[in-house]
Amino acid sequence: MNKNNKNYYRKLFERSNFRPCKAPKGFPPGGDCYEFAPEYGNGYYWYYDKSEQYNIKIHDFYFNEDTMLNMDLPECLSVTWYDSISGEEFNPYRNLNCKVIRSFLGGYEPYRALIHRNIPVRSIGIEYRPDFFHQVLKESFGDSYEDPKTAFNAIDETADFPEMKKLLWDIWKYEGSASSAPLYYDAKIREALALVFERHKTINKKTKTALSPKDTELLNSLGLYINDHYADHLSIESLAKIACMGTTKLKNTFKDYYGMTIADYIQKVRIDHAEHLLAYTSLPVSEVANAVGYVSPGHFAELFSSAKGLLPLAYRKAFRKNE
Repeated sequence: MNKNNKNYYRKLFERSNFRPCKAPKGFPPGGDCYEFAPEYGNGYYWYYDKSEQYNIKIHDFYFNEDTMLNMDLPECLSVTWYDSISGEEFNPYRNLNCKVIRSFLGGYEPYRALIHRNIPVRSIGIEYRPDFFHQVLKESFGDSYEDPKTAFNAIDETADFPEMKKLLWDIWKYEGSASSAPLYYDAKIREALALVFERHKTINKKTKTALSPKDTELLNSLGLYINDHYADHLSIESLAKIACMGTTKLKNTFKDYYGMTIADYIQKVRIDHAEHLLAYTSLPVSEVANAVGYVSPGHFAELFSSAKGLLPLAYRKAFRKNE
């Protein structure tokens, strides 16, 4: 664990071609702001640090070229709202999605991700140091809280967490004075921890279907089938036959296993493939929509914008801006 996190991030900003600047309008008071060197990208990175307790990070920038990130992070637990991003993470591999709350455990493996060019990285997150979150959680929950990592993992990739989204946006849009900012941030930071653990308690109270090894194998195979046939009309009845389950059991076990409904899973796979087609082919948007299984280009555009933060044509133009 890096013992001087503030210096760690300052050095990281310098290595990443960010330079200190005055925070422009639209950023909260009390933090340090860094501007992206124009030859590498455009935008700002705002950072507020309370030594050895937590930091708040606001990203609002983009890279001029596809950029591979490979960095060691201090030990931490973080929660972030992504309003816009496009790319892939490694260790393990997964698409970077926006319009979701994401959690991250740092300090054990290097963070590796490929960020796509010209697509805004727009997010706000809180990063907690271990001693601090253990102290706050013991004060708030006594001995009733479980391993914090479990609670944070339970909220990863959550689209339906309006309380956390509002809290994070309230921090970004805070317009109080710099002198009162530390008190405001402290209160919000503690409130966010409480939200994570209250959410985890709620999840634990819900009865989950016990998955047998056979059910797990069938659900994994069904996911692979959907990945190959995402553009087809996939009815719940046909998927239930493939999974050798009744429709009710399939709906329940699929959500337990994948953390989302079948319809949401199919939509995610379709939109991820559409993102690739928009970036690397010249197919018209209507043909992209059809290729991934949507009859209506308008409906496809709404779903793509909701998932990726940009309309399909705007995404393509941004991705190809430097070509």
